[in-house]
Amino acid sequence: MKTMTCKQLGGACDMQFHANTFEELAEQSKKHGMAMIQAGNTDHIEAMKKMQEHMKSPDALAKWFENKKRNLKPYPRINKCARKPLNAPLVIT
Repeated sequence: MKTMTCKQLGGACDMQFHANTFEELAEQSKKHGMAMIQAGNTDHIEAMKKMQEHMKSPDALAKWFENKKRNLKPYPRINKCARKPLNAPLVIT
């Protein structure tokens, strides 16, 4: 599982998206961005204008996506019950 924020994907806020692939993250971000724009959120509207600049050139857009993919890091999986990483030893008392 991987995670990126709206800002890391060119958006305007710190909302986190979790998915197995970059493409899935990008799709979640797109849906979120469209919802924020429809709601009239000015920060997301400005972020969309900046993204539209990337979309003017297919080469620039491809380069932007590749850069974001390279920066994608695995999301640390947490055992919600114990609040420890899943690979941590289980201690029963």
